[in-house]
Amino acid sequence: MLPKHAERYLDFLAVERGLSPHSLAAYRRDLSLYARFLEGAGIHGPLESTADDLASFVSWIRDQRTAKGGSYAPSSVARTLVAVRGLHKFLVREGLSAYDPSSEVTGPRPPRALPKALTMPQTEALLNAPVGDDPVALRDRALLEILYAAGLRITELVDLDVDDVDIPGRTVRCVGKGDKERIVPMGRVAQRAVEAWVVRGRPALRPKGPALLVNRRGGRLTRQGGWKILKKHAEAAGLGDAVSPHTLRHSFATHLLDNGADVRVVQELLGHASVNTTQVYTLVSRTRLKAVYEQAHPRAVMEEGVPVP
Repeated sequence: MLPKHAERYLDFLAVERGLSPHSLAAYRRDLSLYARFLEGAGIHGPLESTADDLASFVSWIRDQRTAKGGSYAPSSVARTLVAVRGLHKFLVREGLSAYDPSSEVTGPRPPRALPKALTMPQTEALLNAPVGDDPVALRDRALLEILYAAGLRITELVDLDVDDVDIPGRTVRCVGKGDKERIVPMGRVAQRAVEAWVVRGRPALRPKGPALLVNRRGGRLTRQGGWKILKKHAEAAGLGDAVSPHTLRHSFATHLLDNGADVRVVQELLGHASVNTTQVYTLVSRTRLKAVYEQAHPRAVMEEGVPVP
């Protein structure tokens, strides 16, 4: 059985990161391994774990046997450490711990996966999925439009109050990681969607506070609620369950770079502390650029002057 803090972390991964059931199961296995180590070492949960404990954990994994009787591959050790690092960072971010012991521990690093972005037709299908003019449809349309127009994290979105959105000025003020405030512009389509929601939809749900997005009972929409709304419309748009709130954030960044935006501007819009974090999106754009080039350039697929069939 996992500690309650680990269960909260898994819930965060499911809702905010939109991890698939398969990925969540892998995280659960890795965190269960960590919990088993802590219990055997007499450590009462991750909040009591130190950097030395984590270093011992890495060594301990290498001595363990898998279900098939083999030893753990370096990639498996790295994946497990990713899960444990994520847990400790989550505990600090949620204010449950003041110390991240994983920051002092090194281990084998797996290759970083490129973020997955939607194509423009897929994006349009998703944004057009909410149908109707009732309050819920207006809210859902505003939610999707803000996610894509401003590239917000789901937590940043549900934390917005009405006063955080300047509808005439077409800007959104949000507070990101590290309590850093930023102001992000939004396009005219998003502006119209937000205005329709604020003027006609939101009052009908009788909001109980200043929250921009509210549920059917008038309370502030939660991360889980926002995720369920996105999932519903992604399925309606024929995109399956591979879309998460972060997918729209990835799409926001990738589409900006595809259309010539400077990477440092995108860094500011995303609220990244370092441009190195944003650089991963340039790799996605280069990959797409290469694919388009090889498809369109007449000499891209020739060998020794002869077209490849």
